[in-house]
Amino acid sequence: MADAGSEALKMGVFKDLLYDAISDFGSDTRLFTQNDLLDLNVIPNRDATLLLKVVQALTSAKLLIGTTTADGLAWRRRSREEAKKYLSLPNDDTMLVYSVIDEAGADGIWNRTIKNRLNMHESVVKNCIKFLETKGYIAPMKSVEHPNKKMYIRANLRPSERATGGPWFTDGELDTPFVIGLQELIFDYIKQQSAYLSNHVPMGGGATRAPKKVVRGTAPSANATATTSADSSSVPRGTKRPAAEITNDDGLQNSPPRPATTTNSAPAAPHNPRPTKKIFLPLPAGYKSYPTVTEIAQVIAKAGVTNSTILSEADIQLVVDTLTYDGLVEPIKVDGRKGYRVTRAVKQDPVPLAKRNEGRTDLPPLIPGPPPVSNGLTEVPCGACPVFDICEEGGPVSPSTCVYIPRWLGIEQAVAKPAAAPAPNGPATAS
Repeated sequence: MADAGSEALKMGVFKDLLYDAISDFGSDTRLFTQNDLLDLNVIPNRDATLLLKVVQALTSAKLLIGTTTADGLAWRRRSREEAKKYLSLPNDDTMLVYSVIDEAGADGIWNRTIKNRLNMHESVVKNCIKFLETKGYIAPMKSVEHPNKKMYIRANLRPSERATGGPWFTDGELDTPFVIGLQELIFDYIKQQSAYLSNHVPMGGGATRAPKKVVRGTAPSANATATTSADSSSVPRGTKRPAAEITNDDGLQNSPPRPATTTNSAPAAPHNPRPTKKIFLPLPAGYKSYPTVTEIAQVIAKAGVTNSTILSEADIQLVVDTLTYDGLVEPIKVDGRKGYRVTRAVKQDPVPLAKRNEGRTDLPPLIPGPPPVSNGLTEVPCGACPVFDICEEGGPVSPSTCVYIPRWLGIEQAVAKPAAAPAPNGPATAS
C-alpha cells in the first residue's frame, strides 16, 4: 500500500511538472511530439515508459489532447478551466458533443454535422446541446457563410471573421452604408493626394474678347465684330495697302501718337476677367508620393471614422481593390513603391462627395467618380434598342412610330394622338 501511495504521489508530481513545462514553452495550439516532451527535461533519464504513463494521466485528466500527425502521435495543451468543464459533464455522449464543438474552434459547427460525425440519434444530440447551453458551455451563433443553419460555438470564444464576415457585417447582415461610406472616404483621399487642384480658365469662358485687329485711329467698340464681318465681304482678302498708307505709317514712327478719332467710335469696353473653375490635373511623370495602402490605413485609423471597428491593412486593401475593379483608381508603381491614383483626373469633381450629397434626402445619392463616358450613340435610344435589327420603314418597328425617340427629345406630349373617326352610321343629331 505504501508503494502504491508513493507511486501515485510521484506520478502526480511528474504530471504537474510536465504540464507546467508545456504551458511555459507553448500555447494551446502548439503540438508536442514525444521527443519534444523529453527535451523539456522533466522526465529523468529520458525514460519513455515513464513519459507515456505521465501523458496518459494528463490525457485522462483532460489536460492534454492527443492527435495524429505525419511524424506520429502528438499532444497539445488544454487549460485547467476547460478540463474542469469536461470532468463536470454527466455522461460520455455529452462529452463527445462538447468535444466536437470545442474542436470546431472559432468557426463554429452545424448541429447536423455533429449528428453525422458522432452517428448519434438526433434526439440525443438535442438533449446534449440543451444541457451544454444551460450550463453556459456553448452558445448559438450566426454564420454569414451559412445564414440558414443553426451553428454552435464554445461560449468563451469569439467567432472568427470567416463566420462573422469581418468588419463588413453587423449582426450577420452586410453593413452596406458602412461599406459605401468607407469607399467614398478612401476615394476622396486618393483623389486629393494623386492629382493637382488647379484654377483652370475654360475656353470661351464668357468674357468679352477684344478683336485682334482694329482700324487705325479708332477704338474697339461693342459692335466691332459685326462691323468687321460686314466690311470683310466688300474688301478682298490679301489686298495690299496703297503706297500713301505706307508713307503715312512711316511718317508716324517719330511722331507722337495721334488721338483716337471720335467719329463713329464708341468708348472702349471694360475689361472683364475670364472666369475660372477648379479642376484636377494629373501629376507629372515620375511623381513618387502616390498614397499607399499603409498610408490610407493610417489616415483612416487617425480619423476615427470607423468608431469601434478596427480595420487592418488587409481590410483597406479590399476596399481599394473594389475601387480598382470599378475603374475609379488604378495602381501605379514608381521606384518599387506601389501607390494608387485616380483615373480620369480632369473629369473628377473637386467638391468632396459627402458635401455634394448633402441635402439630397429625396434624391438617390451620388456615386464616386466622374460621369460615364458618353457620346451621341450611347445617349440616343437607338444605341441600346433591343429591336434595332428589325427597325425600318414599313416594318413592325420604324423610326416614325418609335415611342422612345419623342420621349428622348422631350416632345412626347407635343405629339398629338390622331382624333378618333366618327362612326359611319351614327345617330343623327337633332337640329
